Amino acid sequence: MQPQAPQEVIAAALRRERHRSGLSLTEVARRAGIAKSTLSQLESGAGNPSIETLWAICVALDAPFSRLLDPPRPRTEVIRAGEGPTVAAVRADYQATLLAACPPSARRDVYRITAEPGPGRLSDPHMPGVVEHVVLSAGRALVGIAESPTELAPGDYIRYPADVPHLFQALEGGTHAVLLNEYG
Repeated sequence: MQPQAPQEVIAAALRRERHRSGLSLTEVARRAGIAKSTLSQLESGAGNPSIETLWAICVALDAPFSRLLDPPRPRTEVIRAGEGPTVAAVRADYQATLLAACPPSARRDVYRITAEPGPGRLSDPHMPGVVEHVVLSAGRALVGIAESPTELAPGDYIRYPADVPHLFQALEGGTHAVLLNEYG
């Protein structure tokens, strides 16, 4: 069986989550600060959404980001480096790859982050109560609350509230991390 393209997975998830929320295209687009036509295109599988657009839609839908990327999978799964559903930031050399989404009763998602030096990934606040956990695997990075990020080296761990503006900025080439979003 051929795996679905990320746009198809995202389109199906957007339709499912919007219907679950009971909101119209117009209302979700308004809450997310995007054009209704953009949301309509994404729900039809057209376009290549940025991480910023998807996060805004998730906040509008009060849905974890992983619900847009995580198709049904077998119980045992290995995701090799360079594989998995990946979305990129618009203003930074930053990519997030969903590694694991928790079942509906749990509220944590795990991502592999790759980033390169340059403008950092400044994230808008997520839903209230979201906490991010980061373990830096390689390179160096400034990570945490935007007004006071912490420099991390390989093996360092940080936890911070993600319902305020926060930052991930690579300071060295080849920076890699594992990010866990915990929904409160």
